[in-house]
Amino acid sequence: MNAPSPKSDANSGNTSGTTHFGFRDVPTGEKQKLVAEVFSSVAGKYDLMNDLMSMGVHRVWKRYFVGTCQVKRGDRVLDLAGGTGDIALLLRDRVGGAGSIVLGDINGAMLRVGRDRMTDMGKVGGFEYVQMNAEKLPFPDGSFDLVTIAFGLRNVTDKDAALREMHRVLKVGGQARVLEFSEVKAEWFKPIYDFHSFKVLPRLGKLFANDADSYQYLAESIRKHPPQDELKSMMQAAGFARCDYRNLSAGIVAIHTGYKV
Repeated sequence: MNAPSPKSDANSGNTSGTTHFGFRDVPTGEKQKLVAEVFSSVAGKYDLMNDLMSMGVHRVWKRYFVGTCQVKRGDRVLDLAGGTGDIALLLRDRVGGAGSIVLGDINGAMLRVGRDRMTDMGKVGGFEYVQMNAEKLPFPDGSFDLVTIAFGLRNVTDKDAALREMHRVLKVGGQARVLEFSEVKAEWFKPIYDFHSFKVLPRLGKLFANDADSYQYLAESIRKHPPQDELKSMMQAAGFARCDYRNLSAGIVAIHTGYKV
């Protein structure tokens, strides 16, 4: 009998197997490079990309996400997949002058966009910019009061490793928050959502950013991301307690929460 081929598992951390890149199966070790190419391509159009994907509603989701975070003045926050700094900027007033925010992203182009955006706005104090891999965070245990990741976890190859790292760098009593596209729950809305994702979005990407393929990948990556209850179980397995989630916009996105106890 022949030995079985390596299992395709995006969360296994097995670099010898395959994982998904959108709807394609690719060698696990190549996904990070492919995702980096997508976000290097769209970095300058990232805000436009989010507007096209969510029809502008992402701005409301992000405000709600930050407004319901467990954070106070003086806290130290890690914002993973920080992109253009939307979440970090909203958090800045909440942590105050005594607090600090580390804006982290694996993609240097995205990180530069976020840094330049903050500089242009005169928001230079209280931010650190670190290029990092969410699967291997370069911080000691118990470094942060809050760890956030918004619209970034679905692009991580080994999501379980990233969740374990988020748990590790949290202080006891700290909170982790994940904002991510999820599984639409309203049956009547699913055909409309699919039409927008796979027919409209790539065409808009081609029209406004001259990049249909990246937008096609982003639509596919949403469908491959673990749905609400599965991600909740993954957070529990990573060590988080009091895990819960809240659906927004009929489950187009969900906010997941967990605590380190």
